Amino acid sequence: MKDWGQQLKQFLKIGIPIYGSQMSYMGMSVTDTIIAGQASSRDLAGLAIGNALTLPIFFLLGGILFAVTPIVAHLFGEKKFEDIGEKVRQILWISIVIGLIGFLLYRNLSTFLPFFNIDPSISMISDGYLKALSYGFFANMIFMCLRCYSEGMGLTLPVFFVAFAGMLLNIPLDIIFVYGYFGLPPMGGVGCGIATSINLFIGLFVLILIIIYKKEYAKTKLFWRFSKPTRQTSIELLRLGLPIGLGIFVEVSMFSGAALILASLGEGVVSAHTIAISIVSVLFMLPASIGHAAATIIGKLVGEKEFVRAKDAALIAILICLLGSFFNTAILLAFRGPLVGIYTGSREVFEIAYHLLMFGAIFQIMDGIQMAALGSLRGYKDTFIPMCMLIFSYWFLALPVGSVLTFYQVDGSVFGPSGIWIGMVIGLSIFSSMIVLRLRYVSKKFILGCNK
Repeated sequence: MKDWGQQLKQFLKIGIPIYGSQMSYMGMSVTDTIIAGQASSRDLAGLAIGNALTLPIFFLLGGILFAVTPIVAHLFGEKKFEDIGEKVRQILWISIVIGLIGFLLYRNLSTFLPFFNIDPSISMISDGYLKALSYGFFANMIFMCLRCYSEGMGLTLPVFFVAFAGMLLNIPLDIIFVYGYFGLPPMGGVGCGIATSINLFIGLFVLILIIIYKKEYAKTKLFWRFSKPTRQTSIELLRLGLPIGLGIFVEVSMFSGAALILASLGEGVVSAHTIAISIVSVLFMLPASIGHAAATIIGKLVGEKEFVRAKDAALIAILICLLGSFFNTAILLAFRGPLVGIYTGSREVFEIAYHLLMFGAIFQIMDGIQMAALGSLRGYKDTFIPMCMLIFSYWFLALPVGSVLTFYQVDGSVFGPSGIWIGMVIGLSIFSSMIVLRLRYVSKKFILGCNK
């Protein structure tokens, strides 16, 4: 029990700053939405379309770099500190390549806009926003590599300080570029892209300074020498990271796909769905943070060959997420009315969103379990099978079942917008069951392998 208490303290020490960082990133997005919306509905629409196009690319490419956390955590547990510096120097080259790929993609995404029959004035804003944001994507990939390097060693507080400062800095930057101050012309939604890119470059510069001057990083000697990329490290990163990126992409696409499925039911339904997803996404940050912490803690324990303690840590992660999920469920059930009221004044939209959040409250439990188990498996460097489980659960179960329930009669009833949410609950339930069984199998395999 004493060890459990120590591990719980470790989860809180690592997880709380990660939670703060996640909320800070979300705060930046909220600031962009509010300030662009105050400029004009056209600017907000241009921003929303730009983000809809970039989100899948960001998670698909950026998700690859989440593999840095378990790679570093394993080496940290083995006390191979200079090897950490060597690995991360090599991975930085890959992050630059990923950044350049994303940079080019962002700058050419507007070629798809004519296919969506969007107002030309809105398309122009989206195009300007995407091109402005392309520079920030490049900086963000390098930042993500260094962020995961820091978090892999359990140093999550410096990343939080940078993220929180970035959230605060984003407010004046947005105001300056969106509305036009200090001799600059008003740029509307495009200004949000410029502000975000400047902010990301500043954040990258500050994080590099922290790594150079903070003594906790000194033993890895990250910036002490030059290293070329190697085939071995590149393969290791892609073998672990591509399934993570694809897995996140699958999860994001389930929610995006749900919105597309509901589009034919009218703008009121789509608005209600968007509101419900937005509220659920904020609550999701809690289990997501514990999942990230689990990858670090379990990765370190596996590196130390403490496989029994790693198994215990995975169980603690699940229990923490379960407690957090029960709290989130209670919040949704008790306050879904006031929460929805913040977003809309439409009675129709309010009633639909209020009803959908009941299903959102139900899948909080499954979401908490799967995030803890998924993060734990990343700590074991097990990412391919979880990705396959995500594809099966979300693309082959959640969306097809949800579509049938939304549009077709089942026992004489059509569920309408509730149908797609029931499908998502089913998909999440199946995935959380499978991923827990996978975690049990992997943790047991490590323990038995050690005893041979």
